[in-house]
This record gives sequence, structure tokens and C-alpha cells, in this order.
Amino acid sequence: MTATEGNGGNEGGRGGGGDRAAGDRHTWDDGLIARRAHRRAAGRAAGRPARAMDQEAAEEGAPDTPGAVTDYFPGEETGRRSFGGPPYAVYQAGVRSFATGTLRPRLEALRQLVGLSRSRLEGRALAGAARVLDEADARGRHPYGHTVVAVAGATGSGKSTLFNALAGAPLSETGVRRPTTATPLACAWTDHADGLLDRLGIPAVDRRNPGYPYDPALRGLVLLDLPDHDSAAPGHRERVDRLLGLVDAVVWVVDPEKYADAVLHERYLRPLAGYAEVTFVVLNQVDRLPGEAADQVLDDLRRLLDEDGLALGEHGEPGAAVLALSALTGEGVGELREMLARLTAECGAAERRLSADVAGTMARLRPQYVADSGPVGLTERARAEFEDRLAEAAGAGAAGKAAERTWLGDAEWACGTPWGRLRGRRGHASGSSRGGGSRGGGSRGSRASGAGEWTEIPGARARTVAVEAVTARPAVEEAVRTLGDEATVGLPGPWAQAVREAAGWGGRGLAEAVDEAVAAETAHRRPVRPMWWSMVAAAQVTVSLAQVIGVLWLLGAVAGVFGGPGWWMPTLLVLGGAAVGPALAWGSRAAARGPARRHGRSVEGRLREAAAECGRRRVLEPVEAELARYGEVRAQYVAAAGGA
Repeated sequence: MTATEGNGGNEGGRGGGGDRAAGDRHTWDDGLIARRAHRRAAGRAAGRPARAMDQEAAEEGAPDTPGAVTDYFPGEETGRRSFGGPPYAVYQAGVRSFATGTLRPRLEALRQLVGLSRSRLEGRALAGAARVLDEADARGRHPYGHTVVAVAGATGSGKSTLFNALAGAPLSETGVRRPTTATPLACAWTDHADGLLDRLGIPAVDRRNPGYPYDPALRGLVLLDLPDHDSAAPGHRERVDRLLGLVDAVVWVVDPEKYADAVLHERYLRPLAGYAEVTFVVLNQVDRLPGEAADQVLDDLRRLLDEDGLALGEHGEPGAAVLALSALTGEGVGELREMLARLTAECGAAERRLSADVAGTMARLRPQYVADSGPVGLTERARAEFEDRLAEAAGAGAAGKAAERTWLGDAEWACGTPWGRLRGRRGHASGSSRGGGSRGGGSRGSRASGAGEWTEIPGARARTVAVEAVTARPAVEEAVRTLGDEATVGLPGPWAQAVREAAGWGGRGLAEAVDEAVAAETAHRRPVRPMWWSMVAAAQVTVSLAQVIGVLWLLGAVAGVFGGPGWWMPTLLVLGGAAVGPALAWGSRAAARGPARRHGRSVEGRLREAAAECGRRRVLEPVEAELARYGEVRAQYVAAAGGA
């Protein structure tokens, strides 16, 4: 009978008089339970003893069968019933918490993955993962020892007959009218499944108890009879699809005529390939097949399931169970009941189902987190090339060479002869005058006061507040773009886009920042004047004085003003000064080449470091932060995927 008709039968029972078929004792029991619950509540309110109420209930027509419903727990406000046989009333699903073993860390990793990915992925990509987490939370609020198994099938497959055979009572209506099952019907081998059934949306009028005697091996099983998945009635398919997403296991019932139905395989069995361990495929109505035809049909069904990708549990391997039976004659029903008993006793169907949900979600999310194109991340070579490009754009190499030339020029100036300095001062003054005009036109220069150094350093001018835009913008943009391309190698699309955006945001204003850094680096630096320059300069002055004395002496000797040893001594002073002065200048220049190269490299290194620091702070660090975020997300993905 249908759920509505069963409810009407109960109402008729309370009216005291409806006709019932001989096999409808289970519905009569439910009516008796309801009446007895009301009597007990009224009796407790009136202070009547429980034994007197039991006697009245027995006189009303309680069944004489031993082990029938005869007692209630005093003080139990929910009015739960205690069945005979196994102590269902004290069964609390083994008090085992949900999501033990490997599922809990996978769910936590998935939760972290969703949280870390919300700002990088679209909500549609994470919707499936969010649903799995919600489903896990909802299922975890109910006893883990309860196993919800749905019996699903097409019109005429005999699933309701099989449901009745497993329940041991005619709970679900069977017949030729289609669709026979209009609403889901539940049969629970436990007193504590109300929360699960509420979650499934099974109303109280559609909840049944198994037929007596109750099988203790099925304790904790909640069996559902679903509507026909191919029903033309409105809403039936939607109910089936919704419940298939909530139950712990499924028994698919097929018949010899429609076991190869394309809708069944494409819409249901093929998508359930990852749920093989909680799937049973039953070939019903084998009593209609003659001879060895049942084995042939069963082999063909196995072939189709294998093509669907549904692993079959053969030779002790995990997978879907496939068996043939006849719900009408009872052939093979006992084997299926034993399988369901083992599944229920293991208390692991819910966890396996959710593990399959997580695995399916990870498979769908894999393109968002994994790219099979090599290693991921910035290499040291990429970092070094980026810094080299910035240094080149800032003119660090040219500045180092200019500083080297300047050092040599200063050495010549400091260690040269006084006569050479006089000539150089006039040339330097005229060059400075011309250079002033050229600097106004865009040349870059820096003169450190007190050091006699004139250094052409791009990006800076000593004692100048304004910073000239000297860094090559196209070169900086190309460096940032190249770095972004190299950093995204091996990254999935969303994370590659995030890295490129981080590099692009950092690249905005990078050229100006490099200009300011270079200017700050060179504005107030004064090169240290070597001591030997002063010593050589003093020697040059001494030699020049000797030359002057020699010339005066020679002139006085020629004019007869001075007497003395003769003209050879002043001549020696003049000629010696003329030879020693240039020799000192040449030697000083040769000696200054090594320090000049070191000074040039030092200037170039400082400017390189200034440009590189800007690049690291504005581009490299944001890019590496995105890569680190992806690394953390990837680790959570691997954990959620079970190490895959």
C-alpha cells in the first residue's frame, strides 16, 4: 500500500472498525503503538500504574506473538518503542563518532582548500566542494552507526517487491499500476533514525518498522524504497536524484528487459563509478529466464558496468556487488540481506560514500590546482635575470664604467704635475660650462664636492632634489612581463592569472621607484681619497719647486748674478724635475687602474642592489607570496585528494 493509504488505515484503526487484509498486521501494529503511546501519556498524567495500562493494551488486542511490542521506556518523552529480540531501544549506533579514520583530515584539508581559494577561483568552481562539506557536516550530526540504503530502479523492475522481501513485511505497494511507488518509503531496524529520516525528508506517515521477527544482523539499517527513476509523474525523478545524493549506499534493481537501458547507465550508473564500494546492482526477476539465460544476462550486465567504469567487487577486491535474484520467489534475497548486514555492521558506508564525494570533487577540481607541465615556482636563474634587466634599465653598468673613468681622471688630477693641472683646470672649466647646458638638456652627472669627482651616474645628481626619469620604461616593463611568464610556468590557469596580476601591479611605478632609489644611493656618497694621492701630489709639488729653483738658478748664473759651482747643477734640477714629474704622473695612473676598476664595480654593485631591492620589494615579493599561497593550496589539495 502507499503511504497515504497506510495512514488512512491507521486512522480507520483508531476509529475502531476498518477492514484489513490478513497480511496488513504491520500497519495494525503501528496503530496500536500510536494508541498505546497516547494511553501511556494520559496514564502518566493521571498517575496510573504502568502495569494497569499494559493490561488495558493487551485487552485491546495486542498480538500474542512472543517478542511483540509490549513495553515503553518510562520518562522517554519521544515515545520511542522497544522491539522484541535485539535490544534496539538501547542501541545508540555504537556511540561511534562520524568521520573517523582518513576522512576527517581530508575534510579538514578540503575546508582549508575552499577557504584559501575563494579569492582566486570563481564561486561556481567551489560550489561542489562547498556542497560536499555541507553534506559531511549534516551527515556527521547523525549516528555514524546507522546505514541508509536506498532501493532504486526503473518502472516494473520489482524494487518494491524486493524492498518488502528485505523488510519481511508487505510495506510497499506492488502491482501493475505504474508508477506504483509515488513517495519514498522508509523501513528502519533501529529506534533512533528519526533525525536521519527528517534530514532525508521522509514524513512520519511513510516510516515503517520491519516485519517480525526482526533480524538482529540488520540492526542500524535504514532502508528506503524510492520512486521509479524513469517515472513520467512530475517530481518523481527530482525526489530520486535528491535522495541518491543523501543516502549512504544504493541497491540498483534492474530487470532482464531493461538492464541495458541507456538512461540508467548514462544518467545514474556511469556517474556513480566512484561509489562502487557502496553500490549493489541486482538483476531481479531471474525466475522469468529459462535455463542458463540468467547467467548470460548477468555476464552482459557485468560487461556494461565495466564499460561504465564501475569497479566490480570480484575475487575479494573492493567494488560494486553484482548478483541475480528473484524478489518474488526469494531466490538470492538471503545473499543480498547478508551483504547489507555486513555493510551495516561495518558502520563505514557513510564514510565511504563521503570519501567518494570528496574524491569526485577533487577530480573535478584537479585542473584548477594541478598542471602537468613541469616544476612550479621561480628559479634562481629567473630572479637573477630579472634583477639584471632592472640594473641594465637603470644604467648601472654604464654608471660603473663612468665611475671608473672618473676615478682615473681624479687620480691623474691629484697625482699629475702642477703644470698639467693648470692646463686641465682651464679645460675642465670650459667643459663644465658646456656640460651645464647639456645637463639641462638631459645628460646625467654628479660631482661630489670636496672630492674632485665628476661622475656620470644615471638617475642621480648630487645636491639636486629633483629626480630625473632616466630608467628605461620599456626595459622595465619587459623585465616584469618576462618574470611573470617564467613564474607562471607549471601553474594552473587561475593561479597563473593571480601571479601575473601580482607582477603587473608591482610593475606599476617600478621605473620611478628605481629612479628614486638610484638617486638616493648616489646623492651623498663621496669616494674616499687615497692617502698615496696626497703623497704623490706633495712629491709633484716638491719636484715642481725644484724645477723652479733650477730655472731661477740657471737664469741667475747666466746673468752673472749667482756665482758658484757652475751651470750644471741648475740644469740637473730642471731636467730632473721635467723627467720625474711626468714619471710620477704615469706611475700613479698605472697604479690607479686597479682601484678604479674596483671603484667602478662598487658603484655598479650599489646601483644594481638599489634597483634589485625595488624589484624585490614591488614585484618579486608579491609574486613569491602568490606562489607560496599556491604551494599551500596545492598541499591542501593533495591532502584532500588522499595524497594523489
